[in-house]
Amino acid sequence: MRFVIQRVTSARVDIDGETVGSIGKGYMVLIGVGKDDTEETADKYLSKMLKLRIFEDENGKTNKSLADVNGELLLVSQFTLYADCRHGNRPGFTNAGAPEMAEKLYDYIVSEAKKTVPVVETGRFGADMQVSLVNDGPFTIILEDL
Repeated sequence: MRFVIQRVTSARVDIDGETVGSIGKGYMVLIGVGKDDTEETADKYLSKMLKLRIFEDENGKTNKSLADVNGELLLVSQFTLYADCRHGNRPGFTNAGAPEMAEKLYDYIVSEAKKTVPVVETGRFGADMQVSLVNDGPFTIILEDL
């Protein structure tokens, strides 16, 4: 599993000119599901993401979590996080999860996040999406190999 977490002041996903998900302050997260991932993997990544302290406190130190700042989540599936570019110039995706399995795990992550985060927005699995965001910092964290 791979999460690309961007601390944002705002983010949104559009499909065919229509906004399908939009947040203010929080995380815009690109989620890549690998072929060997499970719900246990998803739980570990979600837990780590929600505990990250990457928002500034009153002293300018990154000591606050998403919950501490009443942050929101925008979760977007992105199988291209599993692009293998080691050979040739055309990426391979053999390590990405099969669409049916990946969609099930993506939906699981969304449903689990909604249990603790008041505002969780999403893109649409498998759709051609346009993602817009204002990266705050910029601050980007990549979670992989947990």
